[in-house]
Amino acid sequence: MLIIGLLATLIGISLGLLGGGGSVLAVPILVYGADLAAKEAIATSLLVVGITSAFALIPHARNGNVEWRTGLIFSITAMVGAYLGGLAASWFSGTTLLLLFAAMMVVTALAMFRGKKEIESTGKAAPIYIVILEGLVVGAATGLVGAGGGFLVVPALVLLGGMDMHKAVGTSLMVIALKSFAAFAGHASHVTIDIELALTVSAGAVIGSFIGAHFSNKVPAKVLRKAFSVFVLLMAIFVIWKELSGLG
Repeated sequence: MLIIGLLATLIGISLGLLGGGGSVLAVPILVYGADLAAKEAIATSLLVVGITSAFALIPHARNGNVEWRTGLIFSITAMVGAYLGGLAASWFSGTTLLLLFAAMMVVTALAMFRGKKEIESTGKAAPIYIVILEGLVVGAATGLVGAGGGFLVVPALVLLGGMDMHKAVGTSLMVIALKSFAAFAGHASHVTIDIELALTVSAGAVIGSFIGAHFSNKVPAKVLRKAFSVFVLLMAIFVIWKELSGLG
């Protein structure tokens, strides 16, 4: 449990430093470290990431890096999609969900490696119906496989919400927290989780989130992001290998 708690700090550091990436660490830690079944791991990770994102939001909010109005609109639609995605997860096997999760990890890794500097805001928000549609899609992805957090939300807020990168990272934490809780509610209707384990992992992740937020303007983000993207890609390959070998 101590080792899992220490590994959980990486979840928080990722969220606090990069505004995303928590779920791509949480699910593998819970599946292969805590030996949870896929559906229990996904549900637990949603609770952990929701709690951690809420705490990580605090220093960003204090620094004025949260666009509350746009974030709330995006969050509400994402919560609807996340809840429905969480309910739909009961239709799939654990192996299928983990393979979908691995695919999302690949997308996340590529988005991270591409970097944020190539994403530039026009300074103008997109039409509200586009923001709503994007929120539903991102929320559904999160609800179904427990991934698709910040590295889908941040670009969406920059391109659709017209935000600069700092505000997009801060606002994404509010979106991630709310839609993670909504997705967890959907999973909770058909999955039972270990509350003690969830709280232990959450505690480690919350500590990590403050560490990440503290160093967010001090660490060479480009080097860190690219290194982390390679790690996520390798983790995705590992998940795919483990799940496909189990089918044989």
